[in-house]
Formats: sequence, structure tokens, C-alpha cells
Amino acid sequence: MNRREALARVALIMGGTVIGADMFLAGCSSPAKEEKTATTEAAKPQENSFLTTRQVELLDEVGETILPATKTPGAKAAQVGSFMAVMVRDCYTPEDQKIFLAGLTQLEQRCQKQHGKSFMACTPAQRTALLTQLDKEQKDFTDHKRPDDPSQYFRMMKQLTLLGFFTSEVGATKALRYLPVPGRYDGDFPYKKGDRAWATS
Repeated sequence: MNRREALARVALIMGGTVIGADMFLAGCSSPAKEEKTATTEAAKPQENSFLTTRQVELLDEVGETILPATKTPGAKAAQVGSFMAVMVRDCYTPEDQKIFLAGLTQLEQRCQKQHGKSFMACTPAQRTALLTQLDKEQKDFTDHKRPDDPSQYFRMMKQLTLLGFFTSEVGATKALRYLPVPGRYDGDFPYKKGDRAWATS
């Protein structure tokens, strides 16, 4: 499955367009590579990334809360935090990059206000409760969004978690079914309820 197909599938899952889709499809042209990007952390950004190590770890945990490990690996095993750092840096507009970075700070502030501790220190149940609230808010925002309104940060995080996981090796081979050489197209392949989707088509 190539990036264009993956993006189309994620857009279908999310029920709409993927933020930054134009930039993804244009081949990730890195419009902001030369811009000086402010981080909200005092820590030094990872090499070749505009996010700090702590921010990437936070995104790994956010992704794992959205797609937790069950009998198959979760989003953390797919290193979705590192994936998000690259995609936001290389494929998002400078405006969306700022919204994404500000969203990381907002998420931590909401967690401190609600639970008195950072997202990383929260229990899985507390993390799930917070992200469920954020998801409801982003859905309300999206339902009433005007064409010129800015993007919503939690929607970006969800989209990138799904895209990063299902295009990763663990996502494509453990959560989905994968054939390295799929062979001929069979439009009448038997399907049993509960079968995993295919990673390749």
C-alpha cells in the first residue's frame, strides 16, 4: 500500500479530509524546514526533528491511548510519536505546525488541571477519560467548522496516529494481514466476520 492509498483510507476512517493532505500528496515538500520553530520545551529537539524527546514520548503515549496494545501491538510499538514529528515537520503548513505544538501544551495543561499531574504520570483510565473529552470537543468543532477556521490539534493527533500505525511494519503485519507478494486480484475472496483487513490490495 502506498502513501496515497494509506491517506485515502485514513481519511475514510476519519470521515473526512485529512489535515495536511495536500502537502502529503505533493510529496512532503518540507515547507518549514528552514523556518525557526519555537518549541514549548526547554529540552533540545531530537536530531532532525522539531519536537523534543519528551514531546515524542508524550505523542507515543497519546497514540497508545488511542490504539492500545491488545493481542496485537499498539501505537507505541509502531513509534507513532517519531512518525508524527517527521510528518508535522515535513508535511504540515507552518500554521498547522503552530497549532499542533500549541496543542501539546494545551493537552498537558488540561491534564494538570483535571488530574493534578502530567499526561505521562496519569493512569490509563485517566488518559482515556481526557482523550475522550478532547475527541468530543474536536468532533463538535469539526461539525461546526467554517472553511476558513483553523485546524483542531487533537484531530491531527488522531489522524497521524492512525496513519502512522497502519502504514508501519507492526500495523501492516500484526493488526492487518499482509502478503509481501499479493499476486492476482481476487474480488471474490471469502470473508468471515472478524477477519482482519488486508494491508495490501
